[in-house]
Amino acid sequence: MSSSTTASVSTHILDTSLGRPAEGVAVHLSARGGQGAAYGQGGDWQALGGSATDADGRCKDLPDLPEGTTHVRLDFAVEAYFEERTANQQADAQQDAPANRDSGPAVFFPEVAITFAVVPGEHYHVPLLLNPFGYSVYRGS
Repeated sequence: MSSSTTASVSTHILDTSLGRPAEGVAVHLSARGGQGAAYGQGGDWQALGGSATDADGRCKDLPDLPEGTTHVRLDFAVEAYFEERTANQQADAQQDAPANRDSGPAVFFPEVAITFAVVPGEHYHVPLLLNPFGYSVYRGS
């Protein structure tokens, strides 16, 4: 596989509610190819594997994309990250006065799936800006 015939993907996650990288989030990568994929007529999604974000919120070891990839999907499993963060905050807060909390879930979006088109030879860095009740993505550099 040469870089001129395949695209490559990287990502990182910033927890905007803390202003810090989100460590330990599982990220799974899938790809599909073929003409017409944008209209649901392309090949089936092929799971390529995954990784987890490091202390800097980055996945440095996502699998390579197969030749002929036209669409990529990144699946971020954010629920476990927020549940752990909430449990840690509650343990820290037990010594403080009780906080006024609603009875809703710790996270509104338990997973985030981002699908985007790629062309051979390009690198795609797709950062995820995340908080318990919203997210944003963009094509970075």
